[in-house]
Formats: sequence, C-alpha cells, structure tokens
Amino acid sequence: MTGQPIPVIIDCDTGVDDALALLFAVRHPGLDLRAITCVAGNTDVDGVVRNTLTVLEQAGAPGIPVARGAERPLIEAPRSARVHGHDGMGDLGLPAPTRRPVDVDAVTLLRREILASPRPVTLIPTAPLTNIALLLRTHPEVTRNIERIVFMGGAVTTGNATPVAEFNVWHDPEAAAVLLTAGVPITMYGLDVFMRVVVPASDVRRLRASPEPGARLGGELLAHRGPGTEEDPAGGLGDAGAVCAVADPAGLTTQPLPVEVSLAPGPTRGQTVVDRRPRPGESEIHDGTREQPLVDVALDVDEERYVKLWLSVVEG
Repeated sequence: MTGQPIPVIIDCDTGVDDALALLFAVRHPGLDLRAITCVAGNTDVDGVVRNTLTVLEQAGAPGIPVARGAERPLIEAPRSARVHGHDGMGDLGLPAPTRRPVDVDAVTLLRREILASPRPVTLIPTAPLTNIALLLRTHPEVTRNIERIVFMGGAVTTGNATPVAEFNVWHDPEAAAVLLTAGVPITMYGLDVFMRVVVPASDVRRLRASPEPGARLGGELLAHRGPGTEEDPAGGLGDAGAVCAVADPAGLTTQPLPVEVSLAPGPTRGQTVVDRRPRPGESEIHDGTREQPLVDVALDVDEERYVKLWLSVVEG
C-alpha cells in the first residue's frame, strides 16, 4: 500500500473474531488505528473492555485509547452471544490486562477522534451498533469527517441469531436503522461473505506454535472459532474480514442496493431487507416508492486473498 495510512476507528464487542480484527488492525502499516470503542454484545461491556485491552497487550500495540460504551441496546434487553465462551474470548485463561480505558465514554471519544483527525476517518463497527447510533444522533456534525462506515452486520440471505437476522443487527435493530440513515457511504460486510473466509488448519497450527504472543493468540482464537476440530483446527476470520476489506477493498465485490432493517416484533425483527429486484414490484406500484438508503452490500469475497493478507500482517 502506498500513500498515507487510512485513519480508522473500530467499535467492537470483543469477542473472539473482534480480537482477530484488532490483531490485524494494530499491525497493518496502512491503517492508523486512532481509537477503539466498546459496546455490549458478545459479552457484557466491562468484559468487552477487558478483552480489548488484553488483546492490545498481547499484541504489543501502542497506547491506543479504549473507551467503555453502551452496556445495553437502545430498546432491547442485552443478550450476549454465548458461542464465544464465558469470558467472550474463548476461555483461554489470558492474564488480566494492566492497561486501563480512557476516562471518557465511547461517544465522547468517537466524536473527539473523528473531528480531530486531519483526514476523514473510516469507522469499522464489528458489533451491535448502539454506540454508533448514539454518536450520530448526539453529534451529527461528525459525519463531515467520516469517509465511510464499513460495518460487520446483516445478511442478504440467511441469519444466525434467527433464520433471517444476523446477531449484531438483531441485538439492536433500532441502532442499525439509525446507521443506515447516517448520510455517509456505507459498506455492509454481512454473513454472506463473513462465513467464507476461513484460515486452513495448517496455518492455525503454525500460529499456535509461534513464540510471538500476538501471533500465538491469533492461532488460539482461530482454533476456538471453528469450523474445524482440535485435530483439524481451521478457523474463520469473521469480523477481521471487515478490516481486511478496508485495507484491501479490491478483495470484496459489492453492489449498491436499498437496505432497511425490520423493526416490527416477530420472527423478522432485526432482518436486513436487501432489495435485489431489477424493478419496482406491485407494492411500490400500488403504494408508492419508499426511499431506502443505498448501501454497498458485500456479495462476494476473495477468501484466499484475505486469508493471506491477514496471516502476512499478523505474523509479519
């Protein structure tokens, strides 16, 4: 990569795959990670802060400011993702971090770092979007210095929290709906590509045997993520793919499409409704066209390219 590093801020709920994203972001020379904000999701928000600081220590990262954010969604009760273990980080028994979060809340840190950046910032939310919604509603002036928002969330086809809803959007659908009206370019890195970027077992074994703490942590996290077994420990990059897409957008195929979030109670709540029709349907003909924001929806990914990129940066 040539030119100046891309200023980025990650909003996360660390989380095994958020940790993989952080390991990549702090080591990629083309990314200037200006801040990390934490939100309840994979575990409670205090656990997210602890896990985030732990990853930074294990990676030997510089003193990046980390802030505690929302401890629950805007409306829903908090519902942690249990697939990440009791501590949200695969129950690896990592030592408690000696680093501490900054003494301001996540929204304050987001506003400060976005407006202070000499170049427009790319926001990378890999978590429920509560912090981002609060920021956009409280400080809409930040949008003038946001280049793009690349969020891990949503799905065109199949969900994981429900048959149609992806976890991050399902956890706080109202916040996701606010994000989609931010008025800045948005890329949706959803489950359709999220599930496909998998590190082969041979690479995971090599990472787990590494003498370098950050690379070794990456291997342990990948082994926890599956879809492999202890004997064949292939592991999905998950959220880290969204950060790869910022560092190397040519590996992602997107299409600008109308997207809205289903907010009604019932089985579709939290679904990202992506309109891929070539022309209006009977509903629009009879009831009038509804203006939906266009989002660059990820439809295809070069899996091998992103696996090689992530490995080269984390081991490099």
